[in-house]
Amino acid sequence: MAAIGAGVTLTLYHAAGAAVLAFHTLRGMLRPRRYYQLMLAQAFDMGVASIPVVVVVAALSGAVTSQQSGYQFTGTVPIWIIGSIVTASVLTELGPLLTALVLVGRVGARIGAELGTMVVTEQVDALRAVGRDPIEQLVVPRVAAGILVLPPLVAIADFVGIGAGWLGAMLTLPITSSEFIYGTRTYFHDFALWFGLIKAAVFGATITFIGCYVGLRASGGAEGVGRTTTNAVVAGTVALMFWDAVLARLLKAFG
Repeated sequence: MAAIGAGVTLTLYHAAGAAVLAFHTLRGMLRPRRYYQLMLAQAFDMGVASIPVVVVVAALSGAVTSQQSGYQFTGTVPIWIIGSIVTASVLTELGPLLTALVLVGRVGARIGAELGTMVVTEQVDALRAVGRDPIEQLVVPRVAAGILVLPPLVAIADFVGIGAGWLGAMLTLPITSSEFIYGTRTYFHDFALWFGLIKAAVFGATITFIGCYVGLRASGGAEGVGRTTTNAVVAGTVALMFWDAVLARLLKAFG
């Protein structure tokens, strides 16, 4: 019972802390002149620098999806259905989720380590001492950049994933380009695309916010920064899976 009580208390503590940080972050976003330059620098590092790894992951996921779908459905359903499967998988799940998971490791871990180092070396206290708000200086630009860059990255991943799925199908399956394109057009509708981009914005806010929250609560020197980095990745991954499940229900309800 004591362990359960301690777990509940810790959960409520972090929930309250995250709620307070979220409130101050949203309030800070209402003053874009104070953070837009910092946001642009963060957006470049999160977005442009992440394009190569996003392209590689999207290409592999699209190619594997087309091949596996072909092996399972060839001979049992019309072959053009492969195009529909690849498009549906990439637009609704693989594009947003895999891109977000890539950025959890690349961006979420970096933010957690960066802010954790600033906390343990008292740089955050120094900001407060000179009258600067650490949330406006450190958290708001990163969260705003995450919301800004994830949808374009997911759009790139969608394009590359579907293209790689088409190429993989052409090389390994008895399907023509016209059949694959017919399957793609049969499934494709604007709502799926826009819903995937909305998911991307939610994922971007989640990754950066959790990285900031965990980083600002770092303690224990270098060892504590290491724990912070691990916690940022684990918590970010779990949160993404939660949001993916919730948003999937919304897609089913409104799609």
